Amino acid sequence: MNILVIGGGGREHTLAWKLAQSKIADKIYAVPGNPGMEDVAQCIPGSVEDNAALVKLAQEKNIGMVVVGPEVPLTNGIVDDMAKAGIPAFGPQKSAAQLEGSKSFSKAIMKKYNIPTAKYEVFTEAEKAKEYIRQEGAPIVIKADGLAAGKGVIVAETLQQALDAVDEIMCDKAFGSAGNSVVIEEFMEGEEASVLAFTDGKTIVPMIPSQDHKRALDGDKGPNTGGMGTYAPAPVVTPDIMQRVQKEILEPVINAMQQEGHEYKGCLYAGLMITNEGPKVVEFNARFGDPETQVVLPLLESDLGEIMQACINGTLKDTEIKWSNKAAVCVVMSAGGYPAKYNKGDEIVGLDKAKDAGLLVFHAGTAQKDGKIVTSGGRVLGVVDIGEDIKSAVDKVYQNIDLIHFDNVYYRKDIAHRAFNRK
Repeated sequence: MNILVIGGGGREHTLAWKLAQSKIADKIYAVPGNPGMEDVAQCIPGSVEDNAALVKLAQEKNIGMVVVGPEVPLTNGIVDDMAKAGIPAFGPQKSAAQLEGSKSFSKAIMKKYNIPTAKYEVFTEAEKAKEYIRQEGAPIVIKADGLAAGKGVIVAETLQQALDAVDEIMCDKAFGSAGNSVVIEEFMEGEEASVLAFTDGKTIVPMIPSQDHKRALDGDKGPNTGGMGTYAPAPVVTPDIMQRVQKEILEPVINAMQQEGHEYKGCLYAGLMITNEGPKVVEFNARFGDPETQVVLPLLESDLGEIMQACINGTLKDTEIKWSNKAAVCVVMSAGGYPAKYNKGDEIVGLDKAKDAGLLVFHAGTAQKDGKIVTSGGRVLGVVDIGEDIKSAVDKVYQNIDLIHFDNVYYRKDIAHRAFNRK
């Protein structure tokens, strides 16, 4: 069958790359895609937010399955609109995508169904939010309620930072209408991990746990970003913790969504804090994580296309999902200055050399200009290797990453440091 991947970042490049290995895939299309995806997909310019145009394209190209990468099309109801046109799509419908689209909706579900998470309150008025912060003290976490491209969360270490965060989100509208209300949460001590899972609305099957590096600079310093690198498996998620995640978080939330009349199908991303009391939910996302996908899918040994079909058709419990016992690491090469101001349009050289060295290179923010590949985003490339263990994967990436170059390139030199500290 023909498959349409919606999106154009590193996650979508990884999805298209993995789907190209599926025995159900004939031809893969991507909207808008990116230059790196050209090897495995036909990229078609277009907006991921234009549902009518996407449905029309799917009909014209005789698409048998749509795979939705980013969150915005999901919260815009693209899966619902494809279903109305009789086109199967992998991802939750609009009402279920609220689990990511509204942090207050997500927290209310967790509270009602006793799913472990941080204590919280929701505010629509800045002054009341500040009053609560003064009462609770710092450190404390302030989140824009709506979608903010992975950036609407401020971990305030002092009272002043917390009060400033409310001004930034609610008054200055740093994240647009996403900040019309804020969720203020207790600060959780522990180590973060990401568990992505396949679900057909009844059965939920976790993928290999991974760990993202959100801060821009080495040593987890600097501002939060969309993610500077990942590795999998994350040793903080022991088999015992994984069992608890399944029983205390994944199964209860899928059942809760069913109970509430929002059947959830697709990929569920659980951002977790592994605390002394056990795993707690930091946030849920309604899709594959980025850059977690770049390390999780290369370790999948089963057919991704068949698994996605099983999620759509409700047959996941009869589907075998096998994983490699190797490890994967992804280092994000970003444009200097990201996540603040950065340059675009710089030529990228050495991509072929990196591939020849055995690295997987997933494009995140690239474009084609005058026959050259140039930078077009803050996170430019995800450079990935698979090794027998995390150390060998990390070593190979860092030995070869400088084969790729563009002006003012920046990447963290300490991806997976927590895994080594743990050992």
